[in-house]
Amino acid sequence: MTRLLGYADKNARAPGEPLAVMVSCVGAERYQADLVRLLSPNAGPTAPPFREAVVPSPINGEHRGRRQDMHGGSWAVIRAHRRLAAIRSFTIQAMVWPTTPEKGPQAILGTWSETAQSGYGLGLDETGQLELTLGDGTGTFRLKSGQKLFRRKWYLVAASFEAETGEAVLYQEPLADKGFAPGAPIRVAAKSKIRPSTGAGSFLFAAWLKGEADAPTSWEKMLVGGHFNGKIDRPRLASIALDRAGIVALAGNVIPAGLGEAVVALWDFSRDIHGIAIHDISANRLSGETVNLPARAMTGFNWDGSEMNWRNAPEQYGAIHFHDDDLYDARWQPDFTLDLPQDLKSGVYAIRLTQDEAYFHIPFFVTSKRDHAKAKIAYLASTATYTVYANNRGRFSAPLTELYQGRLTVFDEVDMLQYEFPDMGLSTYDRHSDGSGVCYSSRLRPITNIKPGGRMWNFGCDLFLVDWLERTGLGYDVITDDDLHREGIDLLKPYAVVVTGSHPEYDSLEMLEALDGYLRQGGRFMYMGGNGFYWRIAYHPSLPGVIEVRRSEDGTRAWDAEVGEYYHSFTGEYGGLWRRQLRAPNLLAGVGFISQGFDACSYYRLTEAATDSRVSFAFAGVEGPIVGNHGVLQGGAAGLEIDSYDPLLGSPPHALVVARSENHSNTYELVNEEVRVAHGMTDGIISPLIHADMVFFETPNGGAVFSTGSIAFAGSLGTNGFKNDVAILSTNVLKRFIDPTPFKMPTL
Repeated sequence: MTRLLGYADKNARAPGEPLAVMVSCVGAERYQADLVRLLSPNAGPTAPPFREAVVPSPINGEHRGRRQDMHGGSWAVIRAHRRLAAIRSFTIQAMVWPTTPEKGPQAILGTWSETAQSGYGLGLDETGQLELTLGDGTGTFRLKSGQKLFRRKWYLVAASFEAETGEAVLYQEPLADKGFAPGAPIRVAAKSKIRPSTGAGSFLFAAWLKGEADAPTSWEKMLVGGHFNGKIDRPRLASIALDRAGIVALAGNVIPAGLGEAVVALWDFSRDIHGIAIHDISANRLSGETVNLPARAMTGFNWDGSEMNWRNAPEQYGAIHFHDDDLYDARWQPDFTLDLPQDLKSGVYAIRLTQDEAYFHIPFFVTSKRDHAKAKIAYLASTATYTVYANNRGRFSAPLTELYQGRLTVFDEVDMLQYEFPDMGLSTYDRHSDGSGVCYSSRLRPITNIKPGGRMWNFGCDLFLVDWLERTGLGYDVITDDDLHREGIDLLKPYAVVVTGSHPEYDSLEMLEALDGYLRQGGRFMYMGGNGFYWRIAYHPSLPGVIEVRRSEDGTRAWDAEVGEYYHSFTGEYGGLWRRQLRAPNLLAGVGFISQGFDACSYYRLTEAATDSRVSFAFAGVEGPIVGNHGVLQGGAAGLEIDSYDPLLGSPPHALVVARSENHSNTYELVNEEVRVAHGMTDGIISPLIHADMVFFETPNGGAVFSTGSIAFAGSLGTNGFKNDVAILSTNVLKRFIDPTPFKMPTL
């Protein structure tokens, strides 16, 4: 069976710029590639017909296919060095916090090469016991602790080897904490006839060497295995066999007196937490780097709870949490480069791959050249949200999905691809294989759920809005979250109105500041979705295409950040809900997240405020009083995730709630940040708080905001060939918002 996967090096380019495209083709020798412009989603027979237009391009045609592999799992590496090569006797040690000691053999640190059966390594065996492995290429020696490690408990683990006598000693010591887990220090010793070689020379953490590939892997061409799940803190390497007192002394954060020459490396993971470098603070400077972005700013063995911010006590955040399913960059080789035509119109595009029964879209956005913006309308593509949702596996694997959706889960081709290619990495809605939350997500890998068909969520759902914009004939430019984060308010200034997607959930501070500043200068803003501006994110300061989310305190979320790990590692910013940081979505959009449900969508009922002369322009041709009682997303315009007006959270007092939804089912529950004490009045049938509010309000200097407060709203635009109340209402607002006549702030 043929399978096609691919991704591009960028998610947005301007005309004239190049786009590198990486493809993996399994089961066929050739595949077809075409540049297409996406004009609507492929949403099934009840939706308007799917529209994609092939754009003439030199890349259109057949290409030679090849398989490209992914190399998931995070680890860290120190390049070969003469000090490493000179080692005969040694001590290796670290503080470790294993999270899956039962999963099978795992590496902690060392030079062990599984393929060559050479070097030395400290790790866990198939039963979760600590194990020292020595090899010279002809034979191996293994020394085990005799007792498995407990999950999520800190240990001092160490091994020493005296080359002259062949004596190997293993130490496995639980560290004191607030719990009462059984366990006692273990010391085992044995004589080895094996004198380990230095292996390939590199020193690895959380993985061992498996050889070299013909193509680039996650790091150069190195193949690794034995990925460790858990935290590693204060790893050390000495060129003599230390006794226990020496090991304890070496675990400090300075070089012990009398051990100067024997110390090969003191790695301090609390330095440069925001980056990928790891530093050796010994004189040898055997520094290296992490691979595939293991989690940093993690509490270490010495975290005492007195400080929650890693920037204030980095010495307590010296742990790195490695996972066997991390993936930052697939590092595939480009198959072709697309040079975007100079006259290419701004919009939503894709490289469409097809062969036999297989197809795959690689979407990207064509922006206008920054000094050539001609349209009055900017469509803000939710690229940040797309990235954090990339390869969301929780939709079909989380045990509670069917309960909160109120229906059985239907597997589609998106899910099946993730089963077939599990190495594609996870979304921030998933948990790692060890149960910890995924806090980083990258676009530099194949992504199955950013596509025009299949599941209508985020990108697919947003194409309903693109379809509507196309049919208005008013012209628009596409801008992206990533560009907004980078360029700020200057990106918005040329436009009369900014239109959002259906679910702009994730935002950086820079993005919110830009939108807020734009509105204060008279800009107009159409928030066309639900549950927007909810979570704070951080972009990596130097690595492209990766975003961090720390799900702290509360919020509707797939996992909780561990206590003490609420601050982003990339920037040091506090993570979590914007609501908890004086930036509730209500301040920007007039509404904020109140509930979600996925069994059925409902409608809005116009309120008396809809007759207010301030907003009468919006309802010309709209009969009411019911609006949006139709749509391809569960039958209505109000649903999935919905927002409500709440002046206590910052909704402007002069905002007009022009329509309010009703008749939601009991799968709609109040978001947990609204429930201080558990009680029985939290579902959509009983709670009067659960409804989607459609609001309008004016902003200074002639600006205005219109918010729909519902993800499902987008799915109702195309009903009856776009001749319906939702489309009429939206177009009325859009036309008024591009009219330069200023809005006037009311006097209350």
